[in-house]
Amino acid sequence: MTGHDASDTITALATPSGRGGIGIIRLSGPASPKIAAALLGTCPPPREAVLRSFRSADGEPLDFGLALYFPGPASFTGEDVLELHGHGGPVVLDRLLARTLELGTRLARPGEFSERAFLNGKLDLAQAEAIADLIASGSEAAARSALRSLQGAFSVRIDALIEQLTTLRTYVEAAIDFPDEEIDFLSDGHVALGLAELAGELDAVNNAAARGRLLHDGLTVVIAGPPNAGKSSLLNRFAGQESAIVTDVPGTTRDLLREYVQLDGLPLHLVDTAGLRDSDDAVEREGIRRAREALEHADHALLVLDDTDRDPLAEQTLLKALPDGLPVTVIRNKIDLSGRVAGPDKGPDGAEIALSLKTGDGFETLRDHLKEVSGYSGSEAGDFMARRRHLDALERAGEAIGQARVALDEQAAGELVAEELRLAQQALGEITGAVTSDDLLGRIFAEFCIGK
Repeated sequence: MTGHDASDTITALATPSGRGGIGIIRLSGPASPKIAAALLGTCPPPREAVLRSFRSADGEPLDFGLALYFPGPASFTGEDVLELHGHGGPVVLDRLLARTLELGTRLARPGEFSERAFLNGKLDLAQAEAIADLIASGSEAAARSALRSLQGAFSVRIDALIEQLTTLRTYVEAAIDFPDEEIDFLSDGHVALGLAELAGELDAVNNAAARGRLLHDGLTVVIAGPPNAGKSSLLNRFAGQESAIVTDVPGTTRDLLREYVQLDGLPLHLVDTAGLRDSDDAVEREGIRRAREALEHADHALLVLDDTDRDPLAEQTLLKALPDGLPVTVIRNKIDLSGRVAGPDKGPDGAEIALSLKTGDGFETLRDHLKEVSGYSGSEAGDFMARRRHLDALERAGEAIGQARVALDEQAAGELVAEELRLAQQALGEITGAVTSDDLLGRIFAEFCIGK
């Protein structure tokens, strides 16, 4: 489907490049037993680790270590798989990899082992993606969610929705096929109840997926505001180090400064920006342009204001200049000087938090606020790992079910209901791979590391 040829035997280094105690080379494909015999003398017994010398074409030892053979279909890829566990030196591994290529393998593309597992029915697409997410997870919460997806938690929920859709489609299409029956199946309440149940379950899955997507992508928070309000100090407070230069000179920050932090397991991508003001300095103007561009792509903005220098008209101007629809929290800094009490407040334009970045008073309130507005709830966040494409598919399925309810309530049009249910089922099928395209598979597996 993406250039896969089942007759090929592929090989790759399955451990990170560089020096290490152990290096693993993995092979998958029909030639694995023959290559094992050529390298080791004989093919090892299935699923039994044996200590062998790995030999060149003239019998010279290249290395020695453990060899494991997994005959298909009882293997990760569903094909015959050979693993060679040798010493983790780059020269040793390069020689061993070259020997496997000499024996008729080809280098695996990124993600090709997982792709073969999917194509051979060992994993569905959501589970395959969870492998990459588990490897890339940056927190315990993300790792737990990715593991749940790998074990099938997400797929089970999606499959249950597809089963509900299939049952309801069968009922609706039977009503269309037999219009002369005495009972009007479309108006007996069964279809309406089924659609309502589907909508409710889809909302629950969507909410769980949104939490999982948050763990996968994190929350991008842009720190904005006028010069000298404390933007860089806020970045440093989150980072726990002096990442940004802090001075009393306005316009110190000229470019975007980025920090990645964990907020009790929530990945947070922080972006410190140049102070928003009119400037004659060409470099500072470019920094301000970049700040506004960063705000266009943010999930949330923290508008930092100096509480000792209140100017309601200037504050309104800043707020109106932010992108429409961008969630904003106003941070009133320097309360150690203004005398304001630390904590949350409800301002005229939304949430406000008063704090002192110098003393740290009120900073924990901000941390809790960001977790709350993002929907992150610690141990409960991310029942399973999810990606943007999963949310898009769930959204399309929800829209189709909504249209089906309208077609039933306003037109009693069974054909339209059936078509919308088909579209919903197709959208959900894209998540697990029941409905796929070559382009989709190519994009997904291209993100994987080589050897996985």
